[in-house]
Amino acid sequence: MCTAINRFFPAILCIFARFLILKINNMKIIVPMAGIGSRLRPHTLTIPKPLTLIAGKPIVQRLVEDIVKVVDQKVEEIAFVIGPSFPKDTEEKLLAIAKSLGAKGIVTVQEEALGTAHAIQCAKESLDGPCVVAFADTLFRANFHLDKNSDGSIWVKQVDNPGAYGVVKLKEGVITDFVEKPKDFVSDLAIIGIYYFKEGSVLRKEIQYLLDNNITEKGEFQLTNALENMKQKGMKFVPGEVSEWMDCGNKEITVETNGKILQFAKAEGVNLVSPDVVFENATIIEPCYIGSRVVLQNTTIGPNVSLGDHCRVENSVIKNSLIQTNTSIKNANLDGAMIGNHVQFDGSFKSVSLGDYSMLN
Repeated sequence: MCTAINRFFPAILCIFARFLILKINNMKIIVPMAGIGSRLRPHTLTIPKPLTLIAGKPIVQRLVEDIVKVVDQKVEEIAFVIGPSFPKDTEEKLLAIAKSLGAKGIVTVQEEALGTAHAIQCAKESLDGPCVVAFADTLFRANFHLDKNSDGSIWVKQVDNPGAYGVVKLKEGVITDFVEKPKDFVSDLAIIGIYYFKEGSVLRKEIQYLLDNNITEKGEFQLTNALENMKQKGMKFVPGEVSEWMDCGNKEITVETNGKILQFAKAEGVNLVSPDVVFENATIIEPCYIGSRVVLQNTTIGPNVSLGDHCRVENSVIKNSLIQTNTSIKNANLDGAMIGNHVQFDGSFKSVSLGDYSMLN
């Protein structure tokens, strides 16, 4: 009996070790998204900005899907940090997004807006092992892969006006400084709000130090302070440069981002027109996203238009616009418009911004 155990014990240890390696290497994603999205009002009065649909998918879903592509490994868990006033069905929607990517979903609440570091620490149970922290008001395109030999990676984009952003300084490919909105030129690599950490528990410890010692900037606990402390202790951070950085801050930029996503889909040969769309003397100029059970009558849609499920458009021309679900549009000539859910619009206005359940006729 003992001989048999001794014979198989090394094999059992090997299997167990492989299991531990796989478990340790699984990635986690933390998505702080508790902001109220005031710049995108009235659209965020009823729906959190990260759940606003862009080309048929919530912003936050597109974000985590693109992160999964870049990390190129199994994502075990996605933790979302939401605000206390978010709608009741927010958690259900976020858990469904995580499940669609084969990951466990966790939703926590940031009861008070106390800064970026505080928001991340609300999901501290997920700060363990390799993880990506991604703030949910941005989308990106990238073709790089993570440098697993560094302690972390800060995702950046070269910009024309670095004074409006936090930027990083480099020396021999390694980040030497984090500079917030520099008055004089120090770098044109702007931090886009996505970070990779080889070991999340180190970040958790550094943020807790800020909280315990009340170390704030303008009354808030900032992630950049934790990053600076980690760098001072010898940790090496490298840049991950993205090719496209798309904001969803206000109405104009969000409509522009919708158009870019549609252009990417067209270039990749993705068909975004549902098969059950009803056409009655209607034309689509690609690229467009047309959702399920949409009716188009005496209408031209496109280019760069997203039209959500169960919409009806009559006697209209719509281009460069983002329209959510269950909305009726008549007699319109729209360009650069953003219209919410369950809206009734009938009129000659061209560039409108209407929140959910509005009526204009």
